[in-house]
Amino acid sequence: MGTALITGATSGIGLELAWQLATAGHRIVLVARDEERLETTASHLHAVTGSEVEVLAADLALVKGRKAVIERIEQEEHPVGLLVNNAGFGLGQQVVGGSMRREEQAIDVMIRAVLMLSKAAAEAMVPRGRGAILNVSSIAAQTAMGSYSAHKSWVRSFSEALASELAGSGVTVTALCPGLVRTGFHDAAGIDTSVWPAVGWIDVEKVAAEALRAVRRGQVLCTPSLRYKALTAALRVAPRALVRAVAGAERYARSV
Repeated sequence: MGTALITGATSGIGLELAWQLATAGHRIVLVARDEERLETTASHLHAVTGSEVEVLAADLALVKGRKAVIERIEQEEHPVGLLVNNAGFGLGQQVVGGSMRREEQAIDVMIRAVLMLSKAAAEAMVPRGRGAILNVSSIAAQTAMGSYSAHKSWVRSFSEALASELAGSGVTVTALCPGLVRTGFHDAAGIDTSVWPAVGWIDVEKVAAEALRAVRRGQVLCTPSLRYKALTAALRVAPRALVRAVAGAERYARSV
């Protein structure tokens, strides 16, 4: 089995992907900021699945953190066959009146790191004629709910562009666009989830499983669950004024 490198790997979708990949026999490289949490997660994964697990403590908001992950991607020993750009966070603020430093960190983690790591992975994978990149976007990419929507829209568009560029190379790119997922993501951002109906939530296990199926098929866009597929289709054809009214900055403000 190949090696999968996952950023944001100690919680949420990233952690569930690590479990499913390790269970399938893949070697895993876990990337996150908290080294103690990484070591605990790695020990648990190895004990339960028997798979080899590496840890790499790196803050993707920092130049040295991104450089460290790129250096691992470029290693020839246990080459990375699947890159998962999952690291991200909810800003929990509006642009006006919010922290500019937090906005910059979000760009570094959810845009700059995705670009740099994807580029490094593609350049390492293409000569081998195989590999896959999974970038975690969001259904929020179709909305206007804060700058987070803009970040995730960039991830989706970039993934589509890179997938087109790599067509025929043996390297695929998939953008995962989940809706509301049962993780600690919203709590960490201090976001009030009561503004969304219970029926809108989906289990992280389902999201990860659908993402990995999409990667195996070489599917470029993956939106888990039929209801979110339908919602995505509706958002694409709806007038943008309507989208802004029902899923725009005002609704986002009520959730933070």
